[in-house]
Amino acid sequence: MNNIRNFSIIAHIDHGKSTLADRIIQECGSVTERELGKQMMDTMDIEQERGITIKAQSVRLDYVKDGQHYILNLIDTPGHVDFSYEVSKSLASSDGALLIVDAAQGVEAQTIANVYLAMENNLTLIPVINKIDLPSAEPERVAEEIEATIGIDATDALLISAKTGVGIRELIDAIVDRIPAPSGDPAATTKAIIYDSWFDAYQGAMALVRVFDGEIKMNQMIKLMHNGENHQVLELMYPHPIRRQKTQTLKSGEIGIVVLGVKDVGSIRVGDTITDAKNPTAQPVAEYAPAKPFVFAGLYPIDTDEFEAVRDALDKLKLNDSSLSYEPETSMALGFGFRVGFLGMLHMEVIKERLEREFDLDLIATAPSVVYKVYKTDGTMVEVQNPSELPEPQFIERIEEPYVRATVITPVDYLGNVITLVTNKRGMQEKMDYLNETRVMLIYSMPMNEIVVDFYDKLKSTSKGYASFDYDPIEFRDGDLVKLDVRVAGEVVDALSVIVPRTSADFRGRALVKNMKEIVPRQLFEVAIQASIGNRVIARETVKSMGKNVTAKCYGGDISRKRKLLDKQKEGKKVQLPQEAFMSVLKMD
Repeated sequence: MNNIRNFSIIAHIDHGKSTLADRIIQECGSVTERELGKQMMDTMDIEQERGITIKAQSVRLDYVKDGQHYILNLIDTPGHVDFSYEVSKSLASSDGALLIVDAAQGVEAQTIANVYLAMENNLTLIPVINKIDLPSAEPERVAEEIEATIGIDATDALLISAKTGVGIRELIDAIVDRIPAPSGDPAATTKAIIYDSWFDAYQGAMALVRVFDGEIKMNQMIKLMHNGENHQVLELMYPHPIRRQKTQTLKSGEIGIVVLGVKDVGSIRVGDTITDAKNPTAQPVAEYAPAKPFVFAGLYPIDTDEFEAVRDALDKLKLNDSSLSYEPETSMALGFGFRVGFLGMLHMEVIKERLEREFDLDLIATAPSVVYKVYKTDGTMVEVQNPSELPEPQFIERIEEPYVRATVITPVDYLGNVITLVTNKRGMQEKMDYLNETRVMLIYSMPMNEIVVDFYDKLKSTSKGYASFDYDPIEFRDGDLVKLDVRVAGEVVDALSVIVPRTSADFRGRALVKNMKEIVPRQLFEVAIQASIGNRVIARETVKSMGKNVTAKCYGGDISRKRKLLDKQKEGKKVQLPQEAFMSVLKMD
């Protein structure tokens, strides 16, 4: 145990975590030059394409220092705010963390958030300043920024370039010297925590565990503490991005993969404790707080016969992403589907793309929304995730919406633009601190509803990509909100309903129907697209027909003749809305 080091890499997005992980793997000789690739720890196609880390990945490395053999268990974590739950899980199984900061960009919003997560877990932090090879690198300024903003000593911060390999060996030596060995009792009964899991088509549900006490052996009968199920250990392996190494035992302090042959994906739960079935431990390892979804959207199969396939896919994906939550729902426009909870808009995009790629599904996603607390006139309170479930206005006393505390770090040059953007999104300033002459940190409280749609994209375009953003939920506050409905050919499309501030409802309604007009395909009859609040229509656009005028031959006579011909033309003609129509709600500003 004294020669084991369990550590994570934490940083803001695009500060070089995955590149550093590649260099550490290369320096430890865990892969050959031929096997070495870019972003080795990012095993999903979507991660490679987007250049981001979505899943925390582990690897076991061997390293020799001063004639001593050490085992390094490295966990590379995501940097985007939407995947902070992955970071928190990884930190709970680590004893230390490398805090990576870009030498050119300095401390960013997610850097601060990840540091606080590490401090909550009482981890040893090693500050590392990366990208010192860049012409714009200012390591001294960044070190001062780390001390001023985060409050940790950066005088002995390591200066490295993950791209060129400068300072990597010194960094690994620092990991061995500074990060403590894992604590635990090797002689005690088995106690291990599941901190990741996934589904394998051949071996069933697989668990990645950190052993705290005792050991896990091949063929041992173990117990899952949350449901009391007993299973036999069929296989044990050490994690590796290319080739996993089988082992007979996982000892105290080690990290490894446990194969139990579990086919029911609901049996294995991230945060659960594994113990010996014959001699179970009295207390489980402290469980992770379950991830609380912030954004909800409907996912519907284009082919309604695929409903069960979507359910199976979500079950398997939840094993791999424990922050996912979902429940069945129905829509008049889209049929049977699921209301899915996400941690943010990027999380939603990634989950939809993974379902379509990994499980070969064709899905329609509705516009995202947040949870509202609706207090009714009869004294009861209901939580509403889906705008179509909002009670009629006469039964509502008040609506409360969730607020977040948003942290934005931006160059001074873009300060005015950023303040204008946040103010337009109903943000209220709480604090403004100048980190140095060129960068400023803004802290605002603002409605969650205003940031889930396109706030991050607009912030990036407003600041030319230089501003960073992070948020934490704080409380529910009263809001003057109304439900905006969309009617297509006179029928309310429930999947397009959104909850908006009353003051901007008219503007958003006009923008929405204008966008919809460009998307709804032309029919053989005119299609009216209307935005309404209750029964009051606030905006209308018309999609012109592309068919012939069947009433052209009617010269005079009773109106019922024309009506009869028009009704005959409309019979059996239902407006089919494309996927773009359901996402047009995102472009209301």
